[in-house]
Amino acid sequence: MCERYCEIFRISSRLYEEARKLFPGGVNSPVRLMRHLPYPFYVKEAYGPYLITVDDVKLIDYCMGFGPLILGHRPRPVLEKVREYLERGWMYGTPTEIEIEYAKTIMRYFPSIEMMRIVNTGTEATMNAIRLARAYTKRKYIVKFDGCYHGAHDHVLVKAGSGAATWGVPTSAGVLEEVARYTIVLPFNDIESVEKTFRELGNEIACIIVEPIMGNYGLVPGDPEFIKTLREVCDRYGSLLIFDEVITGFRVDIGGAQKIYNVRPDITTLGKIVGGGFPIGIFGGRREIMELITPLGPVYNAGTFNAHPISLVAGLATIRELEKGYPYEIANRASEEITKAIQDVATDCKIPIKVIRVASMFQIYFTERDIKNADDVRSSNVKLYEKLHKKCLLEGLYLTPSQYEVNFTSAAHDDEVVQKTIEILCKCLREISRS
Repeated sequence: MCERYCEIFRISSRLYEEARKLFPGGVNSPVRLMRHLPYPFYVKEAYGPYLITVDDVKLIDYCMGFGPLILGHRPRPVLEKVREYLERGWMYGTPTEIEIEYAKTIMRYFPSIEMMRIVNTGTEATMNAIRLARAYTKRKYIVKFDGCYHGAHDHVLVKAGSGAATWGVPTSAGVLEEVARYTIVLPFNDIESVEKTFRELGNEIACIIVEPIMGNYGLVPGDPEFIKTLREVCDRYGSLLIFDEVITGFRVDIGGAQKIYNVRPDITTLGKIVGGGFPIGIFGGRREIMELITPLGPVYNAGTFNAHPISLVAGLATIRELEKGYPYEIANRASEEITKAIQDVATDCKIPIKVIRVASMFQIYFTERDIKNADDVRSSNVKLYEKLHKKCLLEGLYLTPSQYEVNFTSAAHDDEVVQKTIEILCKCLREISRS
């Protein structure tokens, strides 16, 4: 398969050789360097559900920019609004009127957000949310969960040991042990470990930060009782609950995962979809908490590109389309049909597969275990997923490149695209079952 890949993506090979001299590993984000392929393919344009590579290969895309593109690539309503605004300018270093309309729209669907700060990335949003929680509670420790990803900053770049609660240890060189020791990592969906940890240290814990639906270690939904328990424990011990909805916000529902679970966090972080494909991050929550942010309070945050108008215009245009309902109907139907077809062919071919789906998100695991936490994800056959990914890619179908990411559908994944997808997936799965 590698020979065929190299034959198809020849121009990408040449570009990668140049890039290796310029960027660490030849890429500017590690997930773009797919370990099961000789080198990454390069994209020159995209539209609807398709990527077009520099080698003129057309791929049906299920990565969708790792989640932001719920309307598909280059959707006309967003494109037109961005073009219109660009005629007026795009960087001022002053407040703009669009900020007000944008914030009011976000708050309409996320009533837990009474005040917000708009930043540039999900990483910035979670970093500031944790800093804010520590300032508000005057406590040091935070709780996160094994497999939940909250960006690339020091306090969350930690991993857990096996079993019950363990003190965090750095998973990135350069993260100080003195910093990581204040991060407690627990198993996801494990109520007992949460309650035990809070009985021992509850009065010293500033916050729990959690993806209510894990979307960066494959796809692992939070059990409703588990999510409810997080709220109850935080209330009992005076800690804050932070929902990281950078992926799920406006994806699983227009009101995010907190609407589905009917649990109100103290602080919410958003990103991806709310920027319409442009860089964005938001952290927001209860007014008395957010008023600690500069210039009102002592918790510092600033940024030249905070609330960049183009990101706001694109995000607002995206939300206006989501309000019409049709993007959810198309995207959710597409993921439902695709995952059903995968499960059917896997059963027919006697391939042990678990397919997890939430709204327009899905992931495939080659395992017989139920997927409830990071250990379950790690137990799946990653090599088989990579084999499926490579086979599908050579057939014109681009699944998300890692077992530890998620596939996304969009409003551009219509019936014709879905049927073509199912044909390719079924063909590739049958080939795997025979090998």
